[in-house]
Amino acid sequence: MALAVLVGCGDERDRGSVALGANVYAQNCAACHGAKLEGQPDWRRRLPNGRLPAPPHDESGHTWHHSDDVLFGITKHGLVPPYAPPNYESDMPAFGGKLSDAEIWAALAYIKSHWTTREVLDARAEMTRNARTK
Repeated sequence: MALAVLVGCGDERDRGSVALGANVYAQNCAACHGAKLEGQPDWRRRLPNGRLPAPPHDESGHTWHHSDDVLFGITKHGLVPPYAPPNYESDMPAFGGKLSDAEIWAALAYIKSHWTTREVLDARAEMTRNARTK
């Protein structure tokens, strides 16, 4: 099976996808979001420039509250509409010109592989079910 097929779905249960995602995350995300997905200190408090620090991607943050499609869109296009209000200012860059779709899905698979509590997994399953019925 081709690598793009394996990672295209961002499946956090696929070891190849997660391994590739770990490398993509380390090279492109960890500088802001933390090597252990911990985010920047005081990530909920605005900086003097009005922007928010990078949030954690572990279960202590809000990343897991977003659908896979939204997470992919934010990573590829940045925090722009429809993923953020018009003129929203953020230090989150768009990675669409730097990473392939497969690499973005792999990074998301790596992040999602760290969401393991029943509460988070149940909430994500419900979110997925609701998205399919719309």
